[in-house]
This record gives sequence, C-alpha cells and structure tokens, in this order.
Amino acid sequence: MGLVLLALLAGAALRLWFVWAYPETGGDTLIYGGIAKNWILHGVYGVSAPGEPLHPTLIRLPGYPLFLRLCFWLFGIEHYLPVMLIQVAVDLVTCLLIAGFAGRIWNERAGLWALWLAALCPFTANYTAAPLTETLELFCIALAFYALPRFLDAPGWKWALTLAFAWSYAALLRPDGPLLAVVLCPAMVFYGRRRWGAGRMMRWAILGGLLSILPFLPWTRRNWKTFHVFQPLAPRYAVDPGESTDPGFNRWTKTVCADFACTWDVYWNANSDPIDPASLPSRAFDSAEQYRQTVHLLDAYNNDCCEITPQMDASFAALAAERIRSHPLRYSVELPVARLADMWLRPRTEMLWIEVRWWQFEEHEGETEFAWAYAALNLAYLVVALIGFLKRPRYRGAILAFVVLRCLLLLTLEAPEPRYTLECFPPLIALAGMALAGRAGSLEPGSGGTQSSA
Repeated sequence: MGLVLLALLAGAALRLWFVWAYPETGGDTLIYGGIAKNWILHGVYGVSAPGEPLHPTLIRLPGYPLFLRLCFWLFGIEHYLPVMLIQVAVDLVTCLLIAGFAGRIWNERAGLWALWLAALCPFTANYTAAPLTETLELFCIALAFYALPRFLDAPGWKWALTLAFAWSYAALLRPDGPLLAVVLCPAMVFYGRRRWGAGRMMRWAILGGLLSILPFLPWTRRNWKTFHVFQPLAPRYAVDPGESTDPGFNRWTKTVCADFACTWDVYWNANSDPIDPASLPSRAFDSAEQYRQTVHLLDAYNNDCCEITPQMDASFAALAAERIRSHPLRYSVELPVARLADMWLRPRTEMLWIEVRWWQFEEHEGETEFAWAYAALNLAYLVVALIGFLKRPRYRGAILAFVVLRCLLLLTLEAPEPRYTLECFPPLIALAGMALAGRAGSLEPGSGGTQSSA
C-alpha cells in the first residue's frame, strides 16, 4: 500500500507540474470550450466566430463538450484550471486501472510495476494540462481493459455495463473511439466461449453493443433534424454539412507529409495561415516544373487571404494525381508507413514549448538533446511492452487487435500527430509491467484459459 500511495503521489506531482509549466488552452480547446459555453448560455450546441452569428455544429462529438459543460457549471464558464485538475485526478485513476489490469492477468508485482510506469509516463501526464479529449479517452480505454477479465471471470450486469459505458463514452469523445468496441465485443465471445458457452457470451456481447448505441440515438436524431444528414459520429474532416472538405488539397498533402513538422507547417495552416513553400520537404517536388507549379499555387493561396478556393483545390488535385501516377508505391506504401512510424517513434514533445524542428542542433542545442532523450524514453516504453507481449500473457490477442486496428486506421491519415498512437499506451503500459514482473502468478478460476492463451 505504501508503494501504491507513493506512486500516486509521484504521478500527481508530475501532472501538477505539467499544469503549472505547460498549460495549453488554445486550438481545439477553444472549439470544445466554445461549444460548451454556447450550450450553457444559449441552449445551442454550436460555434460562433468573431463578428459571425452563432450556428449549430456537428464538427465535434458531444462527449467532451458535455464534460466541459459540467465543469463550467460547477466552476465557472471558461475556467480551465479546474478542468485540468479534474483531469489530473482522472488520469491517476487511469493509472490504477492499468495496474489492476496487469495485476489481474499476470501478478501483483506486474500491477505495481504498471502503476509506476503509468504514473511516471510524461507522455500521458502531459495531456492533463490540456482540456482535450485525450485524458478521458485514455481513461475509457483503461477502464475497458480493466473490466474485460473481470467480466470473463464472472459474467454479469456489473462488468457488462462497465464495458458498455467505457466503449460508448470513448466513441462519444472521438470518432475513432468505436474501435474499442470493435475489438472487445468479439473478445468477450472469443475468450469466454469455452467456460461459459459461445451462445451465452454472444448474447452478452450483443447486449453490450446495443447498450453502447443508445447514447448515439439522440445525437444522430439531432444531426438529422438540424442538418438533414445521417451522422452518428463526427465527420472525417471536422466540417459542417455544406462546407468544403478540400479533397484536392488533402490528397496533395497525402503525397507530401510524412512527419509532424509537415503537419504543423502545411496541413494545419490550410484556410487559416500562409503556407511557406520553403517549409516543404524535398519530396514535395518530383521535377523542376512541378516545383514551379507548386510554388505558384501556394503563392496564389497566400495572396488570396489564405483560403483554398474551388479552383485552387482542383489544381491541388491535378498536382496530386500527377505525383501519384509518377510514384504510386510512395503514395500507397512508403509515405503511410513513414507517417505511422513518426506517430510511434517521434519524441512526444508536441505539447511542450519545444521547436517543431528540434533536430536542428545548431539552432536548438538544448532542445535537441532533450528531444532525443524523450524519444529514447518513448522507445523504452515500447520495447519493454513488446517484451511483455512476448511473455504470452492472457488477452494478448485483444491488445494486439486493438493496436493493429488503430495502426490500420492511422495509415489512412494525411498528416501525422503523435497523440494518435498515445491511445494504445494503457494496454502497452500493462504489458510493460508484466515484462518487469518476472513469472506470472497462478490463474484465478474462470480466467479464461492458460497463461499462454491468445
């Protein structure tokens, strides 16, 4: 108990330091906060820009605005410090859930190791200082994996409802949240069929799936009534119906971007800020003529109030088509894999006040050294988790399926962000705890198979 309390105190200190040193209340936080504010003051789930009227929106799912609405009601509108402090507490509970999962399927020592690894993980702790979906999403993922072995030991309403809540709220937070249900619903049947029967487990899985759909019924009905579209989640490109998704620009971006620096300099600047042709990587041009066309197009964009017009989007689409014809393998394999690798292995400094191009040693000597150390720490977590996986713990198949499905989804993205792989960390940290804990303990009755079962 003493070591558990010490881990939680250390984890609290780390998270409170991030809240003090690196609070982040810009960008998407203001979108979520604006929706929550308008929801409270005007009864409208909507957004408003300076000088423009308030209008309904569906660009963000209601899970996090609902959380902010409750926080604003308790502590005052746009008071983000209490939000961060609540997220600190939630993230510490997440650490306990990760430890509980590792301890349940391996041994108590694994649970203690996992607790310390989770409590002192700076990558997840950093996001408590940002009113964004990540902290609550990580909690839902940890809760679902915590509940799975307990449900399989004794199927019943308590853990079935816990699972349904975890994966339905995860889906209400982020449009990729349903992946949790896609993995764990079949896992309930696969792991429980031998002890409890496939039919019984199938009924529980169907029931859990139906319960998790219920929160989306009012959201889908609202979107149909307000926008006349069937939208049970959030749109891929976070635009309201009738707004352009700039498909040509997005397709061109997919032929260029392979790292977070490109996301920062190019993708995020679309329709808001200038895009400097000098910031493009060399892979953005396959010939001198293509370089001329690209620079001319970006100059036109920069001179036209940084807005992608339909004509510009068509030009981007033509440029993308030319590049894809010339290098189809690069577009379909090389760049997607490079983006995925960047999301897994890049130093997770995106929430710190560190230059995006941290590797320019001559300009940012101290930041370069810190970033490399951060990258090494990130790699250490992944390597130790792999060692834990190779020890063949129970439910490793569910963990692998979750990670693989997320990776397959991330391969479709135009622009990488390291936070998209962070959602795999709860089960990975549990695996890392098992790697450091020695041999597994004896199985509990009803645990669903041998220690080496998938």
